[in-house]
Amino acid sequence: MYIALKHLHITTVILSFGLFALRGAWMLTDSPRLRRRWARIVPHVIDTVLLASAIGLAVVLRQYPFVHGWLTAKVLALALYIVLGSVALKRGSTKPIRATAWIAAMAVFGYIVSVAVTHSPLGFLAWW
Repeated sequence: MYIALKHLHITTVILSFGLFALRGAWMLTDSPRLRRRWARIVPHVIDTVLLASAIGLAVVLRQYPFVHGWLTAKVLALALYIVLGSVALKRGSTKPIRATAWIAAMAVFGYIVSVAVTHSPLGFLAWW
């Protein structure tokens, strides 16, 4: 069960980030592709599977946010990523604000991945 959940989680992480990066690039270029039906629905489906697999992994591993520091860091960073992503793709009032939020969201995503790899709230800083 663990291996299947882990592979599902990693796959959806890659798909989620890839679609976020693509949608951000479309936003920057004012592409009409951003308004296509699938571009508005598929990311939510993938993110739902991503969240479900994360919860499944937490249960299987018996590691929970607000109990384990690294998982708490991931959850808090995820909340920031969601807010920045919303500003980048929907709520930003100008293109420079949306672009800045998009870049910041991608940086936060990198931090989340580094926390997942190191199991440390320091993320990539734990390597030094």
